[in-house]
Amino acid sequence: MKLAKTVYVLTSNFPVHEKYGLISQINRAVVSVPSNIAEGSSRNSNKEFSHFLSIAIGSLFELETQIILAYDFGFIDKENIEVVIAEIIILQKMITNFRKTLE
Repeated sequence: MKLAKTVYVLTSNFPVHEKYGLISQINRAVVSVPSNIAEGSSRNSNKEFSHFLSIAIGSLFELETQIILAYDFGFIDKENIEVVIAEIIILQKMITNFRKTLE
């Protein structure tokens, strides 16, 4: 959820014409991560929970790609991309390791 807050603040500075483009895509991807973790945690089996964790990981990889694109388009500066990408990678590793414990 911390990442979602960070990313929402970051995308608020994007050009207005990206409101229905990259901003929307990025914000949906970042919200998908905690949402899928929450939904998966309510399931009745580790297999189901693991499935939702896989979706969360996929959303993180999608987000990483979109953040890199935003940087390439000049919407994010070097300092911000480094912070966000580092946080994404940490979450990817954490969720992957947690998912392994459920299998």
